[in-house]
Amino acid sequence: MSKYVGNFLRAAFIIALAVSLWLAATSESRAQSYGIELHNNLMPASGAMGGASIAKPQDFLSAINGNPGALADFSGTHFTFGGAWAEPTYNINQLAPLPLVGVDPFSAKSGTPGSACGNIGVSQELSLNGLPAVFGLGFLTNAGAGVDFRGVPASNGTSAEYVALDLVSALAMPISEKLSAGAAFTLGTSFLDGPFTDTGGMVPAYGIRGTVGVTYQLFPDTSIGTYWQSKKHFHFDDAAVFNGVAYDVRFDHPENIGVGIADQSLADGRLLLAMDVLYKQYSEADFLGAIYKDQWVYQFGAQYEVNPRIKLRCGYSYNTDPMRDAAVTSIGGVPIPDGIPGLRYIQGQFAAISQHNLSGGIGIADVLPGIDMDMLAGGMFGETEQFATTVASVESYWVGSYLTWHFGGAKDVRK
Repeated sequence: MSKYVGNFLRAAFIIALAVSLWLAATSESRAQSYGIELHNNLMPASGAMGGASIAKPQDFLSAINGNPGALADFSGTHFTFGGAWAEPTYNINQLAPLPLVGVDPFSAKSGTPGSACGNIGVSQELSLNGLPAVFGLGFLTNAGAGVDFRGVPASNGTSAEYVALDLVSALAMPISEKLSAGAAFTLGTSFLDGPFTDTGGMVPAYGIRGTVGVTYQLFPDTSIGTYWQSKKHFHFDDAAVFNGVAYDVRFDHPENIGVGIADQSLADGRLLLAMDVLYKQYSEADFLGAIYKDQWVYQFGAQYEVNPRIKLRCGYSYNTDPMRDAAVTSIGGVPIPDGIPGLRYIQGQFAAISQHNLSGGIGIADVLPGIDMDMLAGGMFGETEQFATTVASVESYWVGSYLTWHFGGAKDVRK
């Protein structure tokens, strides 16, 4: 047990050195998100596999951030540090004026730059009262969205920024030889600026979320998994001001349910195929429920082991369009001055309209003794959609890399 504690403390020390750099570099996520949330699309191995990671993730950060039951598969002590750079292209064409918020017709590209999306964490195998368990801790980029048209006079200072950073702790235990279960607790910090044109500033808030998940070895080479994730609620105090009246904004991340399957029976066990299905209940979420409807997500990934050191990965994901018909004239408890057209203008700023993305990458073991490297790249296909008098188009690409240290002589992250 003392050996495990020593290894964990060394990894935790590295986190203490790295976290300040991570916090300085991280801003909102700009890669393929579903609504606003990322689901392992930028993680070391899963990010190259279309995010597929519920049943048999190939990196422990994906278990901490997704299905905590899968964390039981990771032995030893491991520390991962890295992230991705995501570069968006976001355009709005406003076809008619919105007089109550002072917006005139304009057509422009968002001035919001690309961003660094950092993810770091540690996993530790340990024993609890003689029972095996695995503990994980991660500082993760959870979600982000935003546009900036303040350089366009006709937009009257239109900008919207949302950033969500999470501290996630997870614990998993094997229940039997085939069944493992786990739980995770998330403390999230978020920052909201807008989307109420020129009426507010950047406001922070804090929220919590719980996740429970299981994995089951259905056949010798086939695993299944599932998890449930609660809503994450934020209350942004005095985030919008209209006619001298300050309004609080209620903002929820949705409840999520995920199911996945993974098979490694082909090519003498060197080929891993995985598929995840996610269901995001936006309709029950404050703020986002006014602009998004419930959404289905399908993630497909493959990994081929060329040799003991090299693994090639690829993935594809598809999600249903979450944009809903405008039916309300308030959002997050805040009345919208221009009514339905004003809400459609806000939808244009949070237009999660892209439905397809491709990704790929490579994993290299022992680039230095006891250190592995994972690299990934991906692209989100461009889409355009019209919201009444607001037309939005979006596309993006991302690249990332990670280093993983293995302590205590462990060479393979997975058991």
